[in-house]
Amino acid sequence: MMRRVALIYNPASGQHSTRRAAVIEKALAVLRNAGIEAEVRATQAPGDAGIQAQKAVHQGCDAILACGGDGTVHEVLQCLVGTQVALGVVPMGTANALAADLGISLSPAKAVRMLLAANPVKVAVGRIFYSDSDGVTRSRYFTVAAGIGADASFFYRLDAELKRRFGYALYIFEALRVWATHHFPVFEVAFVTHGGRTPRVEEVSQLLAVRITDFGGIVGNLAPGAALNNNNLRLVAFKTRSRLRYLIFMAAVLCKCQTSSREIELLDAISVTCCAREGSSARVFAEADGELLGTLPVKIEIVPDALTLLVPSWGRP
Repeated sequence: MMRRVALIYNPASGQHSTRRAAVIEKALAVLRNAGIEAEVRATQAPGDAGIQAQKAVHQGCDAILACGGDGTVHEVLQCLVGTQVALGVVPMGTANALAADLGISLSPAKAVRMLLAANPVKVAVGRIFYSDSDGVTRSRYFTVAAGIGADASFFYRLDAELKRRFGYALYIFEALRVWATHHFPVFEVAFVTHGGRTPRVEEVSQLLAVRITDFGGIVGNLAPGAALNNNNLRLVAFKTRSRLRYLIFMAAVLCKCQTSSREIELLDAISVTCCAREGSSARVFAEADGELLGTLPVKIEIVPDALTLLVPSWGRP
């Protein structure tokens, strides 16, 4: 049972940030009425959610509720991996994929009530190693998905202010713009499967490493077979540069009838390494949980039993 909780929220997340403080107060009241010692911590700048989470852990909180979108959850996550402090998700952002997968209400007060009755569940997380703008290798944990290629270029183009103004509609517009204008440069990928000794090598134009079943919204189940309670990465490997094949795949996703094919393959792995193709000068971006990180080379792996996640009794894990 939760005894001491920190609510960390991003005042600028989502399209209705002007009402954010009042909504947070209602969520806070739900916790206090349940006899839980709770405090609110507002973020002041990018990266501040992680700093606030670290302080809350050191001050003895046994749960942290990330109130925002997937970006806020991603920042808080970095401080909770390997600890006993539980992560709860209160969806208040533009993209709330993890909350959708867990079946958490979009009403913050209702979401908190659901988390009060939730089960603390140990789940695996992904970890991505990448090269930052200075060429230094860094790493981040993720719970939703990591992507290399076109989808990371999508986040590279995404304007934060326009995202606050137009919300999910901007995601659709930018996705179409990337599809129409991106060159889909090819890079090399080596997969390692459970029990595998020799990596399998392919050339792809896009790779997704997915951890959740349901992204919510129009995307839904992007990678059939992905789930938080699996100790693997569900990969979507685009072994094509054809805009038509990309379009057909996304149409199949919307119709919930996508399957593995020769050009776009679905497979499981415990780790994957991505590097530039010999002689290529193309800059290929990497992202995790919708946060742009850096460029190739990239390694992605699974970290079992890394996070304590608050899961409603009817949630997926």
